[in-house]
Amino acid sequence: MNKLLDRVAEDSATSGVSFREAIDAWMHIGVLSFGGPTAQIALMHQIIVEEKNWLTEQQYLNALSFCMLLPGPEAMQLATYAGWRLHGLAGGIAAGLLFVLPGAFIVLALSMIYAAYGSVPLIEGLFFGVKAAVLVIVIEALLRISKRALKLRLHWIIAAVSFIAIFFLGLPFPLIVFTAALFGFLMTDRNIGRDHVALPVTGLRQMATTVSTWLAIWLLPLLAILAIFGQDHLLTQLGWFFSKLAVVTFGGAYAVLAYMGQDVVVHRGWLDAGQMMDGLGLAETTPGPLILVTQFVGYLAAYQHGGGVPLMMGLLGTLVALWATFAPCFLWIFTGAPYIEWIIAQPRLKGALAAITAAVVGVIMNLAVWFALHVFFVKVTLVEAGVFKLWLPEIATLDWRVVLLAAISGYLLLFRHWDIAKVLGVAALLALAIKSAGI
Repeated sequence: MNKLLDRVAEDSATSGVSFREAIDAWMHIGVLSFGGPTAQIALMHQIIVEEKNWLTEQQYLNALSFCMLLPGPEAMQLATYAGWRLHGLAGGIAAGLLFVLPGAFIVLALSMIYAAYGSVPLIEGLFFGVKAAVLVIVIEALLRISKRALKLRLHWIIAAVSFIAIFFLGLPFPLIVFTAALFGFLMTDRNIGRDHVALPVTGLRQMATTVSTWLAIWLLPLLAILAIFGQDHLLTQLGWFFSKLAVVTFGGAYAVLAYMGQDVVVHRGWLDAGQMMDGLGLAETTPGPLILVTQFVGYLAAYQHGGGVPLMMGLLGTLVALWATFAPCFLWIFTGAPYIEWIIAQPRLKGALAAITAAVVGVIMNLAVWFALHVFFVKVTLVEAGVFKLWLPEIATLDWRVVLLAAISGYLLLFRHWDIAKVLGVAALLALAIKSAGI
């Protein structure tokens, strides 16, 4: 501990920023980080680059480009890197945790209320509207990401193939991402636009120590759960499921949802489609990364299916989900941070990232269609014919109330450009009025 404190003091002297001042800034960012990754990245830029000058514009952009190459929440990883630049290991851990924990406590409280009182008419009415608004939020995210990702005809083709692969063929998300990355890597000329950046002199022993340490921190608790509860217990399954999610979900929270949503609902039966969308609604209205929806899933799945005391199992499910989701982020950042400038100068890595991002557009399109079917229609059936799969709604079960709420939400979000939290609030209140009127 004394060595760590000495190192923090040394890094503070080098950066000219006290650890106390940095902690205050990270707490401020964590509490105010509403609105998804775009708003969070903009908020950090305003504070870290414009107001405090802790990073230069180029350092910030380089770090952002690197974090977009990684699986998991890029905004949280960007905060971790900025903390590392200022105060080393302790600074990175503090920045990453303070970015996540305020929202995590709020999501936990809301998850507990939802699990205990979700069947109350008032709660049901509110979330009836949230589901309609969430669909529009996903569509808005799809449009925003498409503008950024689909710059070439090849990118459009990758997005279309990815949609077909996951929606009609049911191919696993990790396979789609890996194939897109390999395609983008091989199709990019390694010498085009290459920036000549020297490889930093960092010993392999130091890198191996970093990797092994954070792998142990990530995996040993999950192995302990396996030893205590057995491989078939829900907590064990949650740990390995979210760990796999942390490795393969490039493209941010909506890519996570695209993979997690159908797997959790259709294949594992931990939640139903309505609960999955309610979880996204909760994550959208709280600070912190949107990927905190995994915490909601962990709590609700363990609460409903974990056995034992539901409240205790829900809390354990929350801890497992948070650990498996965010511990790998520290591994990626602390291993790659010394190499950021060199990594982002590699054209083929940029090509792989561009292909992954294009594939994520197709995957999010699948999520939007899947959500729309399950929100607008009461009954939807999965039809399989050989290798092909198709979700078919029963037209007679169309709920016009949800269509109306989604149309209002779409107008407010896409045309009036209202804040997401306000749109969710209006949709929830309108739904409550509809329910109260007995319509």
